[in-house]
Amino acid sequence: MPPASASQAAEAWLALNADELVAWRRHLHRHPELSRQEFATTQFIAERLAGAGLNPKVLPAGTGLICDFGPEDGPRIALRADIDALPMTEQTGAPYSSLVPGVTHACGHDAHTAILLGAALALASAPELPVGVRLVFQAAEELMPGGAIDAIAAGVLTGVSRIFALHCDPRLRVGRVATIPGPITSAADTIEITVGGPGGHTSRPHLTADLVYGLGVLITGLPGVLSRRIDPRNSTVLVWGAVNSGAAANAIPQAGRLAGTVRTASRDTWVAMQGIIEDAVASLLAPLNIDHTLYYHRGVPPVVNEAVSTRMLTHAIEAVGPDVLAETRQSGGGEDFSWYLEEVPGAMARLGVWPGSGPQLDLHQPTFDLDERALGIGVRVMAGIVDQAALV
Repeated sequence: MPPASASQAAEAWLALNADELVAWRRHLHRHPELSRQEFATTQFIAERLAGAGLNPKVLPAGTGLICDFGPEDGPRIALRADIDALPMTEQTGAPYSSLVPGVTHACGHDAHTAILLGAALALASAPELPVGVRLVFQAAEELMPGGAIDAIAAGVLTGVSRIFALHCDPRLRVGRVATIPGPITSAADTIEITVGGPGGHTSRPHLTADLVYGLGVLITGLPGVLSRRIDPRNSTVLVWGAVNSGAAANAIPQAGRLAGTVRTASRDTWVAMQGIIEDAVASLLAPLNIDHTLYYHRGVPPVVNEAVSTRMLTHAIEAVGPDVLAETRQSGGGEDFSWYLEEVPGAMARLGVWPGSGPQLDLHQPTFDLDERALGIGVRVMAGIVDQAALV
């Protein structure tokens, strides 16, 4: 009789442990930790892996860990989950709501962690695996440019041939999983511009530097410049999130601040973006005699799914059931999984978590929650990737 596949091991494990999988997710949801503070989360994961006879290794910063098992010779694939939460107050009213004031899992990282932990224990129960597996439980995804950079520096990709991940999608019905080859997320950077001048009376703007007018020029002018400097097919968008200056109606202020995000679907555009924006801001403000400082904070490149890895992931999704694979498009959100794909091939998929009725809440909303039936689907997909890796 041939050895049981990874997918069969996952089915057998879920038949006995589905309730425990949900309990893990709810425990993590009740006890969220911010980026680079995930010490208790790391310990929780490590204890369960060790209890299954595995050998987890905590990363040098003390948060996040890796765990290898399966054959030592031949290829080794990595499966990644992010473990950090967001600095916001939960408003779901769920019985398992966050017990930590001002911190909650509003991006589904509690589900990502529980799914990878479940997949790990399911795979560890298999008599043998066709390829080596490395679990990567990564800290600080929510802090740009992301904890993936620290994980890579710690060697998590050493010896890894491919890497895969899932991310919750509240716009996709539970029971569906979607992926596409090529870019699936966008690059995401932040910019902050401070302006300064001597100030003055609003009756004499010609004798000073009118900062509020200058901020208005930037608010409308900079997005316009980008729309003319960058190919519109690259889906580049600049959106302002904060503007502050002045207090009195009849006084031109001496300082002001403008901040926002710039996102693009094109990696080449992302590489060139800082220089384009620096030139445009200087040119827009030059006629107005306004001093300025531009702080450009590089975030993450797009997640670009590699073709062969995407086929593997697609086949793993299809193996879960006939109607599981769904369509998706590139999103404007950023994800630091992209840094791994700068080093090795891999792919990410979107895991449906919308129950199919009621509002489709967005990620990073304090009311975000998910349909926990998605957890078992995620475990099955992760296990299926291991089976697919044996066929490449």
